[in-house]
Amino acid sequence: MVFLLKMKPFKKAIVFKIEYLQRFMQQTTNQLIAGCKKGDKKSQLQLYTNYCDAMFTIACRYLRNEEDAKDAMQESFIKAFGKINNYESTYTIGAWLKRIVINQCLDVLKKQKLIFEDLDDVEYEFEEESDWYFNDAITKKDVLKAIESLTVKYKLVVQLYLIEGYDHEEISQILQLPIKTSRTHLRRGRLQLQELLNETKVKTNKEIIQQK
Repeated sequence: MVFLLKMKPFKKAIVFKIEYLQRFMQQTTNQLIAGCKKGDKKSQLQLYTNYCDAMFTIACRYLRNEEDAKDAMQESFIKAFGKINNYESTYTIGAWLKRIVINQCLDVLKKQKLIFEDLDDVEYEFEEESDWYFNDAITKKDVLKAIESLTVKYKLVVQLYLIEGYDHEEISQILQLPIKTSRTHLRRGRLQLQELLNETKVKTNKEIIQQK
């Protein structure tokens, strides 16, 4: 009992420290944003340093070539600094930058003529958005690898919905397509994904049997 009484203040101290650090980091980020809005180069460099790795990772999800992803990430920061005065704290700066990076990647894909199909050719189908269950043997790595193999137009919607967490209205704005088309592409992408993961499951089971 004495031990428990001693531990309680310690736990509170940890919680307080975490909350303090979070507030401090947010204040620091706000100061950097304020500096960027004034055109301060040091603030721009620091903001870039803080977020470039995360933004590069996002770019790599959409562009297979790392050089293209790097170029898209850097171009995104140039655009971000150019319109930093439009940034509002309704969103985190990370979420705001992510949206710019994704849009830049989509511009690259459009130039490469990898997207989209004629919207008039889309047959509208709807999916149960909660139906995203995978076998326990399937790992997160398997899912991410399978997403890379999806048809590009389906891959984009699946990534935006499943990985980035955007809803259909946001996806519609980002990809500039009707919400119905977004839903249809998500459904078809999910079906493709499940087929690919079923193949992965079969291969995994065979490997287990061979090991025995």
